[in-house]
Amino acid sequence: MARADRPALTHKATGGPPSAESARRATEAVWRIESARIVSALARYTADFALAEDIAQEALAEALVSWSRDGTPANPVGWLLATARRRAIDSFRRRSALDERYGMLAGQLTEGQATSGAPAPRDEPDDLPWDPDRVDDDILALMFVACHPVLSPEARVALTLRAVGGLSSEEIARAFLVPQPTVQARITRAKKTIAAAGVPFELPPSEERRERLGDVLSVLYVIFTEGSTATAGDRLLRPDLAYEAIRLARMLATLQPDTPEVFGLLALFELTAARFPARTDADGDPVLLEDQDRRLWDGSAIRRGRAALARSAAVGRGLGPYGLQAAIAACHASASSVSETDWERVVLLYEALGRVAPSPVVELNRAVAVAMAHGPRQALSIVDEMLASGRLSGSHLLPSVRGELLVRLGRTAEARAELELAARRCGNARERSVLLRKAAALS
Repeated sequence: MARADRPALTHKATGGPPSAESARRATEAVWRIESARIVSALARYTADFALAEDIAQEALAEALVSWSRDGTPANPVGWLLATARRRAIDSFRRRSALDERYGMLAGQLTEGQATSGAPAPRDEPDDLPWDPDRVDDDILALMFVACHPVLSPEARVALTLRAVGGLSSEEIARAFLVPQPTVQARITRAKKTIAAAGVPFELPPSEERRERLGDVLSVLYVIFTEGSTATAGDRLLRPDLAYEAIRLARMLATLQPDTPEVFGLLALFELTAARFPARTDADGDPVLLEDQDRRLWDGSAIRRGRAALARSAAVGRGLGPYGLQAAIAACHASASSVSETDWERVVLLYEALGRVAPSPVVELNRAVAVAMAHGPRQALSIVDEMLASGRLSGSHLLPSVRGELLVRLGRTAEARAELELAARRCGNARERSVLLRKAAALS
């Protein structure tokens, strides 16, 4: 959000005197919108990513106390940055590190504010909380640090959601159905790993950035995928998580306007999320594609997805893996029903996707498209080959698809066994109930 568009968050604007609740709402709003800018600016100032994240959290905790007493300042981001800078100076002093970094930080504070517990700085309209010519690079550098290949995939996801997305450990734990201490441990280990590896807070060289962009995109893909179809729990969708991935993808598209796969990924997210309103019924149970009321699909999201897909095609030389998946989603978005879908084109797109990004899931989805375009018998041969080769062993996806194909071929006893097997393997309670109902209907 541009500076001119930000509301002046003061206690007068909220319609009442300072309070703990108004301070909590203000800090949550500012942090969710501006956390990436705050942490990235502090990381550049301190040259220490772990310290930047820690002092940002400390400043946020101090804001809860100060703002509930004095009201929210007119420039809340500047207040948080100045407070965090003082925390950094205190940290350097405790380490007896009176070096060039300390001098740089101290010089950015007004006289008399370079001590712990000093009053918050006065709001000065000309005192920008970060260099406006560097902020985009700072956020992009933050993404690359959070998704660095020295980290495990789980740590990349947790650190990205924490540092770039501004989510709390509790929110991340709730989204992925893991204990909060597990998330906190992942984030702590990630910061220690980055420090031990000497990862600098800076944009990688262009060649290295191209190589590592895939890591950034894959983290966003994992976040969105978990939001669009939860792997476990009692909800099919976790829309808050999916929409956070969309927000981060939009941010990345703004920072990387000439990178086709960034727009391909954004297009995939938008076109997939467009179907969210129709994917569950009033009780939260899944609604299959053929039964969805397409009037509920989000037309604005479809238009945004098509525009992003067109941009991906325009700036690239052919669609990449995410762009091809987005093109498949666009086929569904363009059709008025399952029967009217261009399944021949979907099959071709999956074949292209299988060449550029082969995986068992892509092959299984191609089998589904083949069943729609050419009938279940041909598709079953593809699935049986996968079964014989042991691909997707232990997953509920393969027996789920195989059961559906056997139903269409009239082999009900085999189909029921496959659907029951899929239900036993499925970690999501909502999907499991659908599979069991289908199996029971074949009795």
